[in-house]
Amino acid sequence: MKNRILLMFLAMAGITLQAQDLPANPEPGKCYVRCTTPDVYENQTVKVQITPEYKKLKTFPATFETVTEKVLVKEEGKKLTVIPAKYKNETVTFIKKQGASKLAVIPAKFGKGAETVEIKPAYAQWELGSPAPDCASSNPDDCRYWCYKGYPAEFTTVPVQTLTADATTKSSGIAEQPSSYTKRVIAEPARVIEEVIPAEYATITKTVMVKDAYTEEVVVPATFKTVSKEVLTQKGGLTTWKEVECSLVEYSALPINWNLGSATLTAQAKSIIDTRLMPVLANNPGAKMEIASHTDARGSKSSNKDLSERRAQAVVTYLLSKGVNSSRLVANGYGENRLKNRCADGVTCTERQHASNRRTEFRLINN
Repeated sequence: MKNRILLMFLAMAGITLQAQDLPANPEPGKCYVRCTTPDVYENQTVKVQITPEYKKLKTFPATFETVTEKVLVKEEGKKLTVIPAKYKNETVTFIKKQGASKLAVIPAKFGKGAETVEIKPAYAQWELGSPAPDCASSNPDDCRYWCYKGYPAEFTTVPVQTLTADATTKSSGIAEQPSSYTKRVIAEPARVIEEVIPAEYATITKTVMVKDAYTEEVVVPATFKTVSKEVLTQKGGLTTWKEVECSLVEYSALPINWNLGSATLTAQAKSIIDTRLMPVLANNPGAKMEIASHTDARGSKSSNKDLSERRAQAVVTYLLSKGVNSSRLVANGYGENRLKNRCADGVTCTERQHASNRRTEFRLINN
């Protein structure tokens, strides 16, 4: 009869172990952590054109030079002894400054656009749900549901410029400048006695064009921006059990000395994380780690909760920068909800007693 009861008990225990997916053949006094192989991502870069290549036009004005010219202002004539010659004035016109062209630049016009880039693909992972309300076990890890929860992809929008109209030029004319001079010509020649009257000359100044206005093209190259995105290269999700030191499943102190009211990691704090947490994560691949931060009871509960959450997240963010997969990390800020002594609101305590409540801790948890 006793053997039959023992066999029934062992059969029920086997069914319970199988239902809870617990480690096979566990040893007394040993501790185990359920590990899930993480999704493996690869960082890739996408080159996005921010501004297009376009032309700029540079104009150069027309060039001129001033020249002098010897002109006849009085023709050679004759003088009569008896009846002198008669003269009249005559006006001669000339181009004092030649006409040219003037160029004005109409600059290129741009429009605004945007380009959407996927920076993180959609993924899904197993998450532990709430315990069944009718669970007969006192163990909080029994009778729990696992849900395969999906998360959408993440995108970012990059503003870009578009070329709507390229640069052109508009030409306008520079009018020529006419001028004139006066010369005397013979109206009636001398009679009877002729006497030669020599011609008279004058020097005039005029401006002539050496080179007309022109343009030169300057090519402005396109500009680009590099955007990083994560690409899934290997799907995780396999569950295994790993034996770990029992001290790692309990909260262990992470001796970070935070500045008052600050959630910024100092160089010393980063060194502590490198020497304390990175080896634990490296020696327990696939295991999940909780970073828990606490405050003392001084100050408001909401501000203490916010400060502890920011400090826990600061540690997680630093671990992510060191290459740790985000699926292996959980940041929890408990504020003043888990005091280690009696120093709650309204209780007089020493600074040392308050300091014991201001702490950051870590432990391995089940995936």
